[in-house]
Amino acid sequence: MDVLDRPFREQFDVFLDEHRRGLEACLEGLTEEQARRSLVPSRTTLLGLVKHATFVEKVWFDEAVTCRSRAEIGIPDTPDESFVLDDEDTIASVRQAYREACEASRKAASALDLDDLVHGNRRGPLPLRWVYLHMLRELAQHGGHADILREQILSA
Repeated sequence: MDVLDRPFREQFDVFLDEHRRGLEACLEGLTEEQARRSLVPSRTTLLGLVKHATFVEKVWFDEAVTCRSRAEIGIPDTPDESFVLDDEDTIASVRQAYREACEASRKAASALDLDDLVHGNRRGPLPLRWVYLHMLRELAQHGGHADILREQILSA
């Protein structure tokens, strides 16, 4: 979608949603074993990346906007913990949780302007614009990780 001449907020929303869709798509057509396959020393797996992205959405668009604690939201205290897969985590359940988190993020941000401050982040008050830029950076980085892992899995 060409948004070059659109308002900045619309540009941010379109770019963010493109990265969200791209990361979620890394799980398409995989088996549960492939999605959980560990190819690096860290906890990074394709399923873990999408689970982590759900955590990130909740940190930046729930915790930061609503000022609720991570315990209240029901997310891990640290990013590293957000990659841990439980036995009940499946491709379908993780994708659904991610879609729901993204939709909740869109709703939480919809009432805010880019220069509005969010007050619930551990760094202190931040403008929504910074949150969007950080999310774009985060999702682009993990999208790249997912591309490489998926290529390795499918070529094995």
